[in-house]
Amino acid sequence: MAASDRAVAVSGVDVGDARRRTAVPQTAVVEKPEADDKKKTAKKSPSILDIIDEWEWIYAPLIFTVLAFFTRFYKIGLSPIVTWDEAHFGKFGSHYLKREFYFDSSRILTNTQQPPAGKLLVGLSGYLAGYNGSFEFKSGEKYPEELNYTFMRQFNAFWGAACVPMAYWTAKTLNLKRPAVWLVTLMVLCENSYTTISRFILLDSMLLFGTVLTTLCWAKFHAQRHNAFEPEWCLWLLMTGLSIGFVTSIKLVGLFVTALVGIYTIEDLWSKFGNTKMPVTVLAAHLTARVIGLIVLPFLVYLLSFAIHFAVLTNSGPGDAQMSSLFQANLRGTEVGRDSPLEIAYGSRATIKNMGYGGGLLHSHVQTYPEGSGQQQVTCYHHKDANNDWFFYPNRREPDFSPEEEPRFIADGTTIRLIHAQTGRNLHSHEISAPVTKADKEVSCYGNLTIGDEKDHWKIEVISDAASRDRSKIRTLTTGFRLKHETLGCYLRAGNTNLPQWGFKQIEVTCTKENKPRDTYTHWNIEAHTNEKLPPGDPGSYRSPFWKDFIHLNVAMMTSNNALVPDPDKQDDLASQWWQWPILHVGLRMCSWDDNIVKYFLLGNPLVYWGTTAGLGLFAFLVVWYTLRWQRGYNELSQWDVDQIHYAGLYPVIGWFLHYLPFVVMARVTYVHHYYPALYFAILEFGFLIDWFLRNRTKVVQYAIYGVLDVTVIGLYVYFMPICWGMTGPNKQYSYMKWFDTWRMSDA
Repeated sequence: MAASDRAVAVSGVDVGDARRRTAVPQTAVVEKPEADDKKKTAKKSPSILDIIDEWEWIYAPLIFTVLAFFTRFYKIGLSPIVTWDEAHFGKFGSHYLKREFYFDSSRILTNTQQPPAGKLLVGLSGYLAGYNGSFEFKSGEKYPEELNYTFMRQFNAFWGAACVPMAYWTAKTLNLKRPAVWLVTLMVLCENSYTTISRFILLDSMLLFGTVLTTLCWAKFHAQRHNAFEPEWCLWLLMTGLSIGFVTSIKLVGLFVTALVGIYTIEDLWSKFGNTKMPVTVLAAHLTARVIGLIVLPFLVYLLSFAIHFAVLTNSGPGDAQMSSLFQANLRGTEVGRDSPLEIAYGSRATIKNMGYGGGLLHSHVQTYPEGSGQQQVTCYHHKDANNDWFFYPNRREPDFSPEEEPRFIADGTTIRLIHAQTGRNLHSHEISAPVTKADKEVSCYGNLTIGDEKDHWKIEVISDAASRDRSKIRTLTTGFRLKHETLGCYLRAGNTNLPQWGFKQIEVTCTKENKPRDTYTHWNIEAHTNEKLPPGDPGSYRSPFWKDFIHLNVAMMTSNNALVPDPDKQDDLASQWWQWPILHVGLRMCSWDDNIVKYFLLGNPLVYWGTTAGLGLFAFLVVWYTLRWQRGYNELSQWDVDQIHYAGLYPVIGWFLHYLPFVVMARVTYVHHYYPALYFAILEFGFLIDWFLRNRTKVVQYAIYGVLDVTVIGLYVYFMPICWGMTGPNKQYSYMKWFDTWRMSDA
């Protein structure tokens, strides 16, 4: 059999369809219609089916949108208690309404530190609901009557409901046929976990909205690729940039869909670079447009969210210690720098702040190192207490400090001792490796005012002063300095490495041999101090620059996220593993499981999960199949087919990998809701595959398969609806939904 005949007989899309897909030059033949033909082609009145077909693009997304809002809003206020992470994000909304600066220093393991846009929107929902910020949002606590929690939930549910019509438009833009478009939209509409997660005061619905919106804008922009620099092309380029800025300002997970757009942009520009017929000026214009639209614009949106964050949070609050001392000094109601003398002298009692990003206060406590020297621990700590206080004393070669003497000021080059105020021990270092950073030396507290040696001596090296070029004296807040160990020649450092549980997960303080003047983790400043012999000053008259605060807070977020690692000493019944998500192995209880309260369970639609996971494997087989056939000389795919596989098939798979693999490789605590953005791309992939294999089948086959899939998706959604809208009464009555032991939705 000839190769061409084989190609006809074995097509990956449809038997007998290869000839249609084989590129055969044809000459269009235009025949003049006869008079009778003209009569036959006379204008006919459209039928009802034609009208329905013509207006589908309006009524279909409208119906899906109405259903989306119904499923997300119905009974949304049924449970009057603070549910799951509402305790987390509702509290942030309260801080915005009270304008208190916050940082999630408690490191609740169900969430990471995130940019402020989503939490600002939570605060906005509280403001629109008439909430004054006084409720503490304690987990499991009943909402007070004056707090319209239902409206706040509805505000967040809006973002989840809006994902449904956007899924419709995305599938349509990716050139899927109408039944596949409806199937994709149904799968997003009838995904139980999407419904449940959207009904509470959380950021996940906003994150999903941003992910879906960015994907839609990318698809629209790609559809305009042949209309470069036309108004609609420019519109969707800018919309893609705005949506990237929005989603990355909600959660850092938004960087994954940003990477998807980045991969597409690199591929697109590389293709244009290879087009030698394209003028260099046009290529440069394409590059410039993408830099402005996809890099500069998203960054400005991201930057704006922090500018609003700083503008709103002008009062002192629980997150002050994460920021620089100068930043804290300019907050209303702060104790930092208040009435502190400007200059430091012997006898001053001070708190010493690390100037590294996310740096804490130099701290010690009575607990000792379980290994190494066994001496008193020295750490960095963000919470403010008396264990952060240190006395400045002269070194042992100088005359002892006397409270009656005239003030002796401390300057650049002065060698001092630091005495821990609570325990009276000296800040000390020696030739013993640090507990975690083994290349550095251990820092401890040892001895007392009379017992000690030269290993208690630290030399001050001034590196900057925000208020003056005069380095003759150390000033509160404004002077940055390093502390060099006089004997070992190493520098006091707090590099945001966390100690194990025996060190209360506080930041390790070491003495590093590396002399790097620009290492901000070796920089320190006096945050506040008292000295009865010195007059009070106004060190808070200087402000820290916005850019410095912006970078400082972002690095602090990253550092805190890296600390969210599983604690082997604690069992987390809510946590799950990455491999469990695609196979729907587990769900998540969002509240206590008492018979007398409304219960919610995070679990997906089985067909959506299992079907999309199988689809990912099927797509890999599809690519291998066509690759092998292409290598064997079969020419069964048109350019349109290749492009469809490329953009409607491959890119959703890339999006899934980008959103899934990071949770596979990272060592942080993970939960089922971390899979939800990846699931959306798997749904798009599933829609592509069904469309690909059915688009050339008979209408009967198409209607049968699409009908079964649609009915099954809807049926399973209704079957598991109680876990979304709330389970009331005894748990046992919901045992019918417990298909597997790991689905703990009915047992006590």
